Amino acid sequence: MLARLDKPIGTWLLAWPCFWSITMAAMPGELPDLRMSTLFGCGAVLLRGAGCTVNDLLDRDIDNKVERTKSRPFASGVLTPMQGVGFLGFQLLLGLGILVQLNNYSRILGASSLLLVFSYPLMKRFTFWPQAYLGLTFNWGALLGWAAIKGSLDPAIILPLYTAGVCWTLVYDTIYAHQDKEDDLKVGVKSTALRFGDSTKQWISGFGAACIGSLALSGYSADLAWPYYPFLAAASAQLAWQISTVDLSDRQDCNRKFVSNKWFGALVFGGVLCGRLVS
Repeated sequence: MLARLDKPIGTWLLAWPCFWSITMAAMPGELPDLRMSTLFGCGAVLLRGAGCTVNDLLDRDIDNKVERTKSRPFASGVLTPMQGVGFLGFQLLLGLGILVQLNNYSRILGASSLLLVFSYPLMKRFTFWPQAYLGLTFNWGALLGWAAIKGSLDPAIILPLYTAGVCWTLVYDTIYAHQDKEDDLKVGVKSTALRFGDSTKQWISGFGAACIGSLALSGYSADLAWPYYPFLAAASAQLAWQISTVDLSDRQDCNRKFVSNKWFGALVFGGVLCGRLVS
């Protein structure tokens, strides 16, 4: 429960930008590096678990006042903070085992993401934009996947891909944050759901359009073949469906739309894969 292994959606949202990037870095006509994809898949499970552990440690006094989170291990008293620190150390040690198998450039880039992971849970205390900060954190794999294959970064390809991921996160995590807006107001923490209010759909429509545009630019810069674009159109339709149909006052519907983002990630991945294989 502490690593959220019972709720794998967060791992998918962390892993998809890694898989996009690794697949983009493959040679035309070739499949993505299977060993690297496996390493990054395991890394997504561990880093997401570590991030959730840090989040729950720092938020334990807030979580017990929020309906959705009061049953979490620290908030409910099932685990002690000391046990959490021990579990965090274990996850980071396993993560280090993955990191040392990458090239030196990627090791530095990967280790630097921990600054974002550890500071993200504090952002909702200071800014109405913690979802943007989560976007910077959750999409680090878009940078790291390419670097792990190529040993450097190509800004023309990777910066639009990273930007797309950040905008995507702003869409799905704003929808997610609408589940807690009443509790957040009582507790005094901030979110884009509170910042956007009744204008939420206009805001996330803008971020959705920026996401799709950035993905198109990244694919064009990476010389992906034509199959990428029908998949991107399908992903665009999935995102538009989420935004247009979500009932922001219904917690269950917000959660359903949030979870559906694994399919958005899969559609983009399918496009990158097919666009790479058609040389």
